[in-house]
Amino acid sequence: MKLIVQGATLAQKDKDAFVRHSQASSIEETADKVWRFNAAKDSDIAAIAQLSSGLCADYAFLPTDAKLEDYKLLVMDMDCTFIQIECIDEIADLYGVKEQVASITHASMNGELDFNESLTRRVALLEGLDESALQKVFDEKLRLSPGAETMLQTLQDAGVKTLLVSGGFTFFTEKLKSQYKLDYTRANTLEIKDGKLTGKILGDIVNAEEKAKTLLNCCEQLGISPKETIAIGDGANDLRMLHAAGLSIAYHAKPKVKQQAQISFDYIGLDGVVNLFK
Repeated sequence: MKLIVQGATLAQKDKDAFVRHSQASSIEETADKVWRFNAAKDSDIAAIAQLSSGLCADYAFLPTDAKLEDYKLLVMDMDCTFIQIECIDEIADLYGVKEQVASITHASMNGELDFNESLTRRVALLEGLDESALQKVFDEKLRLSPGAETMLQTLQDAGVKTLLVSGGFTFFTEKLKSQYKLDYTRANTLEIKDGKLTGKILGDIVNAEEKAKTLLNCCEQLGISPKETIAIGDGANDLRMLHAAGLSIAYHAKPKVKQQAQISFDYIGLDGVVNLFK
């Protein structure tokens, strides 16, 4: 396998330690603070994880022959993955109910609360809010996660299709789709009447099952295997989607998600996806 370490300038003693724990045959720096250890073994992952954490770096094992061309579809969660904020929490902040909403969000993303129940409860707290608050959040609060544009541009240039699938809202996913030329999006639709949020969702809720189903449906539409997908998420409602993908990445994620994803990024940005294949 190859061991990729990202996010730190390695001193010689660090390089020696990684070589010792991975039994790698050679090492090279493929980009700034990105190191590849060739012919590595993953038999001592605990030591490598501890070493990486001490350096505030992320590590990943991949097959030696793994390359970007193996993948045809990138599937991303939106809130706290593709973008830096949790949109519903920021909407709630404008209505003075952020503390109540954020506590429900936290429990849901940690897998402590059913997602459908959590979203229904959170959206209900927004009843009566003027729809202009959504645009205000988009304009003033929403920012892409570090490295997101580099990742997108590189993968799009390589012909990889992009799917943004979110337990959040279509108001944001559709704007991001247009702005960043995403191929597909799926999210929840807020009911709005007379310019006010009603506190309800229209149609089926996009939960963990729907996220995975959307990934599989998109693969079928493209005529590709789920093994040809990269999926990135951070919360418990992303787990089924991550399990369905060929390569799963937990991005600055909750502990439960980090434990189950193949790769975890705790320190670096989304451009780390590109660096896996350099």
